[in-house]
Amino acid sequence: MNSLPDTPLQQIDSDICPLDTIQQEMERLPQGTRRLAVLLRLSLDPELLWSVLTDYNNLSRFIPNLASSRQLWRKGAVVALEQVGSQQFCGLSFSARVELELTEEPSSGRLCFRMTCGDFRRFEGIWRIDRDASATRLFYELTVQGRPGMPIGIIEKRLRDDLAANLRAVQQEALRRANP
Repeated sequence: MNSLPDTPLQQIDSDICPLDTIQQEMERLPQGTRRLAVLLRLSLDPELLWSVLTDYNNLSRFIPNLASSRQLWRKGAVVALEQVGSQQFCGLSFSARVELELTEEPSSGRLCFRMTCGDFRRFEGIWRIDRDASATRLFYELTVQGRPGMPIGIIEKRLRDDLAANLRAVQQEALRRANP
């Protein structure tokens, strides 16, 4: 499986145990673009995590702030999804819709995605699952660019908070499925 990037990730969790830590980084790119990366080390079977990530029609059941997720079509290893995220912050309701094209690479633990249309100028990234000598690693990277007029500072903070919560939600769903 592919190795994770060599760039250091900022740890945002206390060390509950060596196999249960989240590390995160955020990079500010030109024109209001943000690159966020989150890594969760855990002791779950990679295949179980893969089955959770690719349960497209049920993602909104356990991913916080994902109002809906629906598979539109599948052509071999390429899948199209429609997803709607919804949040409340600063007393306002915010929702965003995207249509994503995902390429599944189960042998390398990679799930690459890019927006084909939606409420952002750019929304693309990767989920990656791999193992090292001591743990399974669940890695998520997102590059996002808002539309003109979107308050990128607020969106940036929400994304940063939500990405860690999303990885924890995948972990919790995998644990629930492992122990029915």
